[in-house]
Amino acid sequence: MNHSPTIESSNWLNKVPEITLSFWIVKIMSTTVGETGADFLAVNAGWGQGVTRTVMAALLAAALFMQLRTRRYTPWIYWLTVVLVSVVGTQITDLLTDGLNVSLYASTSVFAVALAAIFFVWYRAEHTLSIHDIVTRKRELFYWAAILCTFALGTAAGDLATEALGLGFVWGAVVFGALIALVCAIWRMGGNAVLTFWIAYILTRPFGAALGDLLTQAKTYGGLGMGAMWTSTLFLSVIVMLVALAQFGMSMGKSAQTAE
Repeated sequence: MNHSPTIESSNWLNKVPEITLSFWIVKIMSTTVGETGADFLAVNAGWGQGVTRTVMAALLAAALFMQLRTRRYTPWIYWLTVVLVSVVGTQITDLLTDGLNVSLYASTSVFAVALAAIFFVWYRAEHTLSIHDIVTRKRELFYWAAILCTFALGTAAGDLATEALGLGFVWGAVVFGALIALVCAIWRMGGNAVLTFWIAYILTRPFGAALGDLLTQAKTYGGLGMGAMWTSTLFLSVIVMLVALAQFGMSMGKSAQTAE
């Protein structure tokens, strides 16, 4: 399934982190921050949807530029990009739903087809969808296109389940959490690692969004009433701590190699 690296990859190391428990914790929290952070900036901070979209898109472009210029996985750049992709992905879906009155059924279907098309072209070009082989510029571009689409799809699917289908925040978090656990169990029992990774990656977005809504929304709407600011601050603090530990670990590893 793996495609032989090209000459370009000889100077590259894999550009994404190892898939550990810490990876999934940061991923889920970044999806929640994407939901709560966008709401906080647009509503609580008074930026409005237009300014928020413009600023976040510009920050994402800058983060992607830094990420694409690196030759190896750099924790703070990578996860900054993921958080900003989460915010922008949320805003894309919100723009379609709230701004253009596109139904959640339609947006979920469109993003699902778009993601399938990205995977199809990626596999035809590179013969692998494994994130352990992001060692060329082309593969990294496919990777980030897929990541952005998973966030938009996850937002639409999550809103479809919790709002249009009436699951609500609690049951939305429970259902998507159970689906993630099921995918993990399938992987443990020998399921295809690449397929189960991408399914779990997609599912963490609606799970994180439902969790974010559960924490931030007022109790009268079925939430816990923590508010977008406090939830975003709490989750961002945990993300920063875990990413700082990963960055420190990499620095220590480089120092040890230099000493040898």
